[in-house]
Amino acid sequence: MMQEQDNNTKAKQPRAIIRIANRSLSFAITDSSKEAQVAFEPYIVKSGVSKAANLRQAFKSSDILLRPNSRALVMVDSRSLIVPLDSYDEKQAEILYNHTFTPQEGTTVMSAMLPALQAVAVYGVNSDVKLVVGDHFDDVRFMPLVLPVWEYMHKRSLGGQRRKLYGYFHDGKLEVMSFEKNRFTFCNQYDAQYSRDAAYFMLYVWKEMGFDVQNDEMYICGDIPDREWLMEAMKRYLQKVFFVNVSADFNRAPITKLTGMPMDMKLVFM
Repeated sequence: MMQEQDNNTKAKQPRAIIRIANRSLSFAITDSSKEAQVAFEPYIVKSGVSKAANLRQAFKSSDILLRPNSRALVMVDSRSLIVPLDSYDEKQAEILYNHTFTPQEGTTVMSAMLPALQAVAVYGVNSDVKLVVGDHFDDVRFMPLVLPVWEYMHKRSLGGQRRKLYGYFHDGKLEVMSFEKNRFTFCNQYDAQYSRDAAYFMLYVWKEMGFDVQNDEMYICGDIPDREWLMEAMKRYLQKVFFVNVSADFNRAPITKLTGMPMDMKLVFM
């Protein structure tokens, strides 16, 4: 009976959220004592030190990671290959991923189901990072960092008749995506630390996808470099360009006002 109670207690524990990007680490967890109902903690990484080594150090000092917990959700910044669900073969996933992207030593290829989009995201996780997390948590789930944004933008895309192109900025990168009903029509990631590069990438995709300058819509969000310039630049070429206000979409929920928490991480709690 005691073992059963322990298992039930563990199952009710909120998952610690670990966000791992190329040059940053951050942690969050549901916490009713906070105004936003969520505790958030960015972690200053040491340059020249591996992600796994930085994470090991974080487990020794992070308030969130030091809390007794057995469950975690790990968000990883990784190139993702989107495979239609009816074409997905788990046995071929790693071969397909390494054929699409340059293979990196010490990478574990994983997959995440996207049932609403009838697709599977195949992505890579640093094997050392996977081991470090596994040493500290019994129940660990992984997912591509951008997955909550895909799901959020897909829901937004279902309203109205116009085609829509979305751009999400994070960690010096740009995720560009588009949907038609319950499927991706486009999904790619670009290095875009500078607004000029981002403008080029988005306009190039717009043209290649055959979007209409007068009627179709572009939405951008996230940590946008030189946001005002980029919005004005887009509006010189396109009639309908909008900034996605997550706070307004979620009735100004307190979590949307947490300074420094990336949009993808906030969406996990929505």
